[in-house]
Amino acid sequence: MLRVGRLSPQPIARWAQVSSPPPVTLSGDFASRHIGPRSHNIDKMLAEVGVGSLDELIDQTVPGSIRRHQPLDLEPGLSESDALAELADLASRNQVLTSLIGLGYYNNYTPTVILRNVLESPAWYTAYTPYQAEISQGRLELLLTFQTMVADLTGLEVANASLLDESSAAAEAMAMCRRLGPDRDVFFVDEGCHPQTIGVVRTRGEAVGIDVRVASPEDFDLDQAFGILLAYPVTTGGLVDHSAIVERAHGAGAVVAVVADPLSLTILRSPGSIGVDIVVGSAQRFGVPLGFGGPHAGFMATRESMVRAMPGRLVGAAQDTKGRTAFRLSLQTREQHIRREKATSNVCTAQVLLAVIAALYACWHGPEGLTAIATRVNGLTSRLAGGLRQAGFDLVHESWFDTISVVTPSRADEFLRSALDRGINLRRIDSNRVGISFDETTTEQVLAEVLAVFGAAEAAVNPEGISEELTRKGQILGHDVFHRYHSEHEMLRFLRRLADKDLALDRTMIPLGSCTMKLNATTEMIPITWPEFAQVHPFVPLDQAAGYVELIKRLEDYLLE
Repeated sequence: MLRVGRLSPQPIARWAQVSSPPPVTLSGDFASRHIGPRSHNIDKMLAEVGVGSLDELIDQTVPGSIRRHQPLDLEPGLSESDALAELADLASRNQVLTSLIGLGYYNNYTPTVILRNVLESPAWYTAYTPYQAEISQGRLELLLTFQTMVADLTGLEVANASLLDESSAAAEAMAMCRRLGPDRDVFFVDEGCHPQTIGVVRTRGEAVGIDVRVASPEDFDLDQAFGILLAYPVTTGGLVDHSAIVERAHGAGAVVAVVADPLSLTILRSPGSIGVDIVVGSAQRFGVPLGFGGPHAGFMATRESMVRAMPGRLVGAAQDTKGRTAFRLSLQTREQHIRREKATSNVCTAQVLLAVIAALYACWHGPEGLTAIATRVNGLTSRLAGGLRQAGFDLVHESWFDTISVVTPSRADEFLRSALDRGINLRRIDSNRVGISFDETTTEQVLAEVLAVFGAAEAAVNPEGISEELTRKGQILGHDVFHRYHSEHEMLRFLRRLADKDLALDRTMIPLGSCTMKLNATTEMIPITWPEFAQVHPFVPLDQAAGYVELIKRLEDYLLE
């Protein structure tokens, strides 16, 4: 019988005869909406395992000697609407200013087609870390795209499918150098690396008996070193031709790693072209919000001859028995029996969602778009440099990509205050130097405001920031995937085709353990794209991140309890 204007109740009635759930009254309470099992489900599971209650189950599984017998001293739970209101209040305590601090973190525009259909889509953000290739073909295809992007930009043969962040990737590079290099204990780190990277490398080195020494590359005693880590560009903005130090290091038997910026590599000579063995960095500026420091996807590339020593996982393409392309995990540390207890990381150290976003950002813009962004950023930086020089200021470096450091004898704090009055954060290097980093979102108005901070105006002629020797030659990102999806409808269809090859929580429960964002309810995901959370640089003055500080402090207290 056709019922006009309403659904037939029959399908629901048939389902009810099978499962016979009692009526459940739901409110806006978070727990009742997000924790799936209802009382009748719990009773059935308890019967299946042979216990009469949850308390009896806990008595049988958790030793009394380690159990807590008093209630946790935690704040009561909130409804979803109340939780969002409280998060909005915390967000309002953060200040979103124009941050030109740099230090490896840059504002950018997440393409809206990617923002809405990947970062905000449960088909992508709940998908499991792809242990199982047969239910992860969409993600694996984009991780292979990420690897292709990284390998091409770095000029090396192979890249892995992302790491945790730039600093830990640098520490992994140190460990990899030790596996590959001579039997020595010294690892030299370029003083031009970002401070947080130096800090992580030092800490990780100390834990495993590595003598980490920070110095200028000219002062490296290479005969003592199993490896070295160089910066390209350096943290204060300068571009260094590392050809000579790479050749010297190889002559002494040392393995060479470089920390590089991916956007700069669209117009700078690749590290691989001068013989570098390992390149690491962060893909954050490829469409991933600042988020007060993360999470962000780190990357690592190396030579094919060194791939067995590389941490993380490597996605490869193969053919099945019918000749169809299939993607698989061709190298993943967790399953490398050859290394076993010597493994330094496992498959979960990747940032799959963020690597996917970075790969899609490269697909969306293509080589021409990425090069145009990089050229524009470099051009704005050169115009700033020209104006400052014309106003009588000295610059720390003669070359740059997106960052310059201005010599301001004993006046750094004065200029930082003046910039802050204009809603701009600059970097305080020390009392005599101020750092300024431009990015994809930098506008003509921002350039004018920064010049005004220093009492400067644009110059008629501006210096070149990149020398001919350091300029990239030839094409980048030649694979078809970087040339096909530049219109929204093509990108939408591409994303749908890939998502249809995956298993995520929008289809079913995932047949492996859970981690990362699949544990988050939709309500918890909503604030991650709010500007007050997404666009806060990790090195802003803490009074600009009061909401973040409060959020972190509460989490610390909850975890301690």
